[in-house]
Amino acid sequence: MTTDGLKGATARRCALPGGDDAVIGVVSDTHGLVRPAVLAALAGCDLIIHAGDIGFPEVLERLSAIAPVVAVRGNTDHGEWLAGVPATETVALAGCLLHLLHDIHLLDLDPVAAGISVVISGHSHLPAQYIKDGVLYLNPGSCGPKRFKCPVSLARLRIVSGVPEAELVALPE
Repeated sequence: MTTDGLKGATARRCALPGGDDAVIGVVSDTHGLVRPAVLAALAGCDLIIHAGDIGFPEVLERLSAIAPVVAVRGNTDHGEWLAGVPATETVALAGCLLHLLHDIHLLDLDPVAAGISVVISGHSHLPAQYIKDGVLYLNPGSCGPKRFKCPVSLARLRIVSGVPEAELVALPE
């Protein structure tokens, strides 16, 4: 796993009990709301990733009661409580590099050159996943307040022997 393309940054390393395998809950755009269905869907995850527009620090506190949380700020996140929450983060986990940011349009590195396996973003409130040049791009959608005609959703990312696979999960509104 190389981090040469990270523009001088280093990857945060997350060691989990599963070693080479991990189940990661991925949420975004909570905007201060943590639904009971979200907590239930995240039960059993080894790690939770929040891709921004968190809303309030209590959101991260509630999620961290389930599993460790790695989060990035979104465009609506403001305040002193965000001092330790970066705009982007790269995480080394279970043999993969995951790059987190809120708005995919602000991606400022070449994931292939950086050795990134998964790019995780939010912002659009629309769940999506696709592979481009061998990199998995994952947007869990929004599990916060219902907005427009967007579904309420999150994602589960499984990494088995260094291979990531995502599942989008629709939640009750």
